[in-house]
Amino acid sequence: MIEYRSDTFTKPTPGMLQTMFQTQVGDDVFNEDPSVNTLQSMLAQKFGMEAGLFCPSGTMTNQIAIRCHTEPGGEVICDKMSHVYIYEGGGIAFNSLCQVKPIEGDRGRIKAPQVTDAINPNDIHKAKTQLVSLENTANRGGGSCYHFPDIQEIKEVCLENKLKLHLDGARLFNAIVAKDENPKDYGNIFDSISICLSKGLGAPVGSVLLGTNNFIEKARRVRKVFGGGMRQAGYMAAAGIYALENNIDRLALDHRHAKEIAQALLKKEFVGEMMPVETNIIIFQVKGNYTAKTLTEEFKKQDILVTAISPSQIRMVLHLDVTKEMVEETIKVIEGL
Repeated sequence: MIEYRSDTFTKPTPGMLQTMFQTQVGDDVFNEDPSVNTLQSMLAQKFGMEAGLFCPSGTMTNQIAIRCHTEPGGEVICDKMSHVYIYEGGGIAFNSLCQVKPIEGDRGRIKAPQVTDAINPNDIHKAKTQLVSLENTANRGGGSCYHFPDIQEIKEVCLENKLKLHLDGARLFNAIVAKDENPKDYGNIFDSISICLSKGLGAPVGSVLLGTNNFIEKARRVRKVFGGGMRQAGYMAAAGIYALENNIDRLALDHRHAKEIAQALLKKEFVGEMMPVETNIIIFQVKGNYTAKTLTEEFKKQDILVTAISPSQIRMVLHLDVTKEMVEETIKVIEGL
């Protein structure tokens, strides 16, 4: 099978597994796992931030950040397609007792004037706006990347209104590679950043939350309350270290593969509107003789797995387990449909 349902399906490479087997471990709840400490420091230094916290998932790092930045009864501003809003089980309400003001952005990206308009007045009838959360790349936006000046303008709005700014960076390195950006620029702007290791970077599990020393100290307590304290987590952290050392630059290959498949799809009559392919995600509408469901089934008959994300849309995600030969085979199948 050729796996395009998600970049979360990646499996550790032999080199990553060897690194995991050989790593040193301790008890992370006691802050004594050397591999976890190394991973946290590596990412904090890469983004020019003070500290990091290793967690089991990106949902947890996002939810911890939101809990630390807000108080019950507050409101979080984000795009209406944000992962923190639609894919984290209502966690903002459940964990932080806050509500969300979703904004209609452009492929998952919002702009400063929209944030300004969404901020509630100082009125006891209104929830207190406390946090702005961005997602880069935007999953449901087809892997779209923010223009960095737009982020800078949003930060100015946050500073003027005393709001915190969080980044769901589940695929942030895809954006950094695609746009040739400096991670430290992100660290200079955001109050917290969540970095996922188990997608395009290829680690089996885990995300790291970045912020100031005081923020991470608070986040560590919240992680414990959420049940996220881990013991000999260094085996997983070692995979993350290997990923950071070996799998960042190669993301450009996933982006190239996605564009090649997209070009083949656009030649077919059953393919309608397709979101611009900026990184490793392809989202397109299905029309004509197929529905998203029937085209998904047709691909599966050819040992290709894709996801119908709506009755009329399919998503395909490239990752390090998809080889050049698999891409060529996929294009042949598309040409034959």
